[in-house]
Amino acid sequence: MAFEETVFVTGFPGFIAARLIDRLAADGARLILLVQPDFVERAKQDLSRLSRDYDQFRIVVGDITQKDLGLSLEDQTLVRSEATVVFHLAAVYDLAVKRDLAMHVNLQGTKNVNDFVRSLPHLKRYHYVSTCYVAGKRKGVIRENELRADTEFRNYYEESKCLAELEVQALKSSLPVTIHRPAVVVGDSRTGETAKFDGIYYLINYLLRMPRFVSLLNIGNQKVSLNLVPVDFVVDAMVALAHDERSIGETVQIADPAPLSTHDLFNALAMQINGSGSRISLPKSWINLGLVLPLAPVLTRLPRNAVPYFFLRQTYDTSRLTALLAPHGVRCPPFPSYVGAIVNYAAKKMFPEKPGLMLSPPRSRSLGA
Repeated sequence: MAFEETVFVTGFPGFIAARLIDRLAADGARLILLVQPDFVERAKQDLSRLSRDYDQFRIVVGDITQKDLGLSLEDQTLVRSEATVVFHLAAVYDLAVKRDLAMHVNLQGTKNVNDFVRSLPHLKRYHYVSTCYVAGKRKGVIRENELRADTEFRNYYEESKCLAELEVQALKSSLPVTIHRPAVVVGDSRTGETAKFDGIYYLINYLLRMPRFVSLLNIGNQKVSLNLVPVDFVVDAMVALAHDERSIGETVQIADPAPLSTHDLFNALAMQINGSGSRISLPKSWINLGLVLPLAPVLTRLPRNAVPYFFLRQTYDTSRLTALLAPHGVRCPPFPSYVGAIVNYAAKKMFPEKPGLMLSPPRSRSLGA
């Protein structure tokens, strides 16, 4: 489907932004990319590797933490005269981020983008990329249409993204806003490609270093899940919603509607690495204690600030997302269908000196049309 719009994107050359602009360009969009000064050369190199027509892309140098996004007068004029769609992805994605930095970039930066978006005379759509973890420490089912400022948070990343989303939510009455909340984003479901090896990759790293341990002890939990979504599904979903005017005014959670429990997730990884599931499941209290011991980060490579995410009692409602994506044939693949792809890619990148870690070929799957 043709998408002959001029799209202004923040957050490039980040991994999701790079995949997103490639897809939008393939649909015929023209892209204006806001890039921080320190990342201009990397951005140019990344663009040169895309198979699309380079003339579809224009880099403008700026910073979301500054007034008018730090753009020159010439670039402000360019964006205001041509941009019809905005995707705001720029943020600090770091669970250990300090409060001042989180609020400066994620909250004040989003306020600045909001102000700039209001000045676009030809605006048709404003897409803001949030996170499922704006839910903070809340338990149970997290609805797509819910957002509470009185929530307790595990870290300043969650808090700053929640406050930023509240700012964007307030624009829904006056601007054509769509808010996207991805869960934990992992590599491509076909190739395993990723640019970040955090989250579930801490566990994959641990298991690849200690494969015999995998077949013995399961450190997961049957009562909690870790919601994972491959980056290609996230991008497919955002692009589909960009084409669909029914998504105007919506907040959607780009999450797996049927995530595995952490126990079953561990076994899926064990099956990929060793060909069999683990034999013993440890009590939750033992696991919690073990992961907070002083030596735990050294042995597992799992930072303490990531530990709570393996014990979240949260379920992310995806009913609105599912309904909107159904006509586009886009759906989230089940984790077992792509576990091979992400483990093999991780093994190749994390342990290049050990080619023997390459495991069975990833199984193929289809997202539909």
